[in-house]
Amino acid sequence: MSTTPTGEGTGSDIPTGSEYLARRQLRKGAAGWVLLAGLGVGYVISGDYSGWNFGLAEGGFGGLLIAGVVIAAMYVAMVLGMAELSSALPAAGGGYTFARRALGPWGGFATGTAILIEYAIAPAAIATFIGAYTESLNLFGITDGWWVYLAAYLIFIAIHLSGIGEALKVMFVITAIAVVGLVVFAVAAIPLFDAANLTDIPPSDAAGASPFLPFGPLGIWAAVPFAIWFFLAVEGVPLAAEEAAEPERNVPKGIVASMVVLVVTGALVLVLSTGALGASALSGSGNPLVEALGDGAAATAVNYIGLAGLVASFFSIIYAYSRQTFALSRAGYLPRVLSVTNGRKAPTLALIVPGIVGFLLSLTGQGATLLNMAVFGAALSYVLMMVSHIVLRRREPDMPRPYRTPGGVWTTGFALVIAVIAVIATFLVDSVAALCTLGAFALFMAYFGFYSRHHLVASAPDEEFAALAAAERDLE
Repeated sequence: MSTTPTGEGTGSDIPTGSEYLARRQLRKGAAGWVLLAGLGVGYVISGDYSGWNFGLAEGGFGGLLIAGVVIAAMYVAMVLGMAELSSALPAAGGGYTFARRALGPWGGFATGTAILIEYAIAPAAIATFIGAYTESLNLFGITDGWWVYLAAYLIFIAIHLSGIGEALKVMFVITAIAVVGLVVFAVAAIPLFDAANLTDIPPSDAAGASPFLPFGPLGIWAAVPFAIWFFLAVEGVPLAAEEAAEPERNVPKGIVASMVVLVVTGALVLVLSTGALGASALSGSGNPLVEALGDGAAATAVNYIGLAGLVASFFSIIYAYSRQTFALSRAGYLPRVLSVTNGRKAPTLALIVPGIVGFLLSLTGQGATLLNMAVFGAALSYVLMMVSHIVLRRREPDMPRPYRTPGGVWTTGFALVIAVIAVIATFLVDSVAALCTLGAFALFMAYFGFYSRHHLVASAPDEEFAALAAAERDLE
């Protein structure tokens, strides 16, 4: 078999034969749909505990509520589209695999890069929140967050290196504890709820400002990146496709089930915590659920369990960045050494190298800025993945699809429009963070343009998917 993808350059160091892929094998059949659903919830659950509330300072309760409804609808539509794509193209590349088939090598790498930026930066943001929770609880007498960041990366990367089966089970348990914490919070917050607290931010002098929209309609747009934090990274479930049992069935079920849970938890947290403490006080909190409950046993319990929620997402997204790095490396888009797996079928350097980058970013302590950088990468990837779904529906209508998106391209077209708005919104909220992330994205694309596109590995599964499709189109 040729190792040079159609239309790409050649390189004398391009590997051939089965030995190359033999050193880059993931463990098959390690997860059913329940573990995959737990993985999806685990990716996101920290967003219920911290981060989203900064959107109250941008749009007030009304602005964040409307943004949240729109973004939830976008994620539901997007998840339905990704369920179809993952059933048709079950490979570890996730969004990169979909876009590679639909948009070619440039589109595939652009999508994979945007996802990788999201997943490399999001744990850094979460690490700063873990540090804040640890300090507030006075755990182990720690008062300097960087020790917490380092310990978190070392411990959880080590667990991932032990193998996917073990890691997924640990993630599932931690995620279940975090969900129980949200139930405890909801029960304790209901008696404290006061509807007047929802609109206690005084209206500004912005056009159209009101108690419900204190910063006017523009505040809705500004709140979009924070509404995304309720769902950020759920799209990572397809990255487990090569390690799932019957991926064409279980990946769609897992991602849809996780989205249902996240819509419910996000709605409860937004309404109950704001109604308990007030939008004004909650808008700058680093520990919003605990502050909403005040003093007492329930607040203490939620504080400890909230740390579990942050750990669940941190742990899960480490898995996501490692699989995205693995897939891009295996196909030659990134240095191929990053995809070599150990004896437990875990990609060693794909876990360690992005972890080092994330740890260094966490040392800035700028959780809100890192959050916006991760959101920019995520929103850009959403645009490209939804374009991929639409292109494949139009260009390859007969491609086998065990699961088909309800509404077809109309569903993913809606998600595409909202994703474009979300990309623009990141510049509105924090233009420096968005421009820095765009600069990193441009450097990745320059690396691809000048070097790695000439050294791709056609025998990698994601490249084979695209090559076979191109060959079939040529025959037609």
